[in-house]
Amino acid sequence: MSHAPALLVIDMQNALLPVMHRPAATVAAIAGLRTRARAAGVPVVTVQHHGGGLEPGTDGWRVVPELDPAPGEPLVAKTTADAFLRTDLDTVLGSLGVTEVLITGFATENCVETTARQALSRGFDLVLVADGHTTSVRDEGTDFVPADQSIAHHNEIYRHIDFPDRRVRVLPAVEVDFSAG
Repeated sequence: MSHAPALLVIDMQNALLPVMHRPAATVAAIAGLRTRARAAGVPVVTVQHHGGGLEPGTDGWRVVPELDPAPGEPLVAKTTADAFLRTDLDTVLGSLGVTEVLITGFATENCVETTARQALSRGFDLVLVADGHTTSVRDEGTDFVPADQSIAHHNEIYRHIDFPDRRVRVLPAVEVDFSAG
């Protein structure tokens, strides 16, 4: 089977920016990657959460302007951390002939992690974009590890995950080569 990547942009929505760790750097990494994907003819699929304070039609629900999907680009609505659960993401990727997903977005240990594992379980190769996902800002006094440590931890997990018959890579955005098989 030939190599056919797609870039997934998960939950990069206006209302979530204030709770994101390093939002400007994450948006910039994804925006640069998206520009390169489009130039290479690689599909960009935007995943947008609905519910839980992200009510359709509100400004907070909208995708951040720098990552707003272009006309005709797939936009998948989800209501859980899993972008595949009760959505048409699998169908969208199948119709595009995708064999590998590049995962970016918010939040590292929730929507990014859950969608990445589901992609592997559904037969896709995976690139976790090391600087293209982020988590929430951490308040002192919580049991959460610091945000940078959480991101590094998940990147390290995917550097070592063993998943049968799947290619799994962790790459910074600048090292992603959309022409590589």
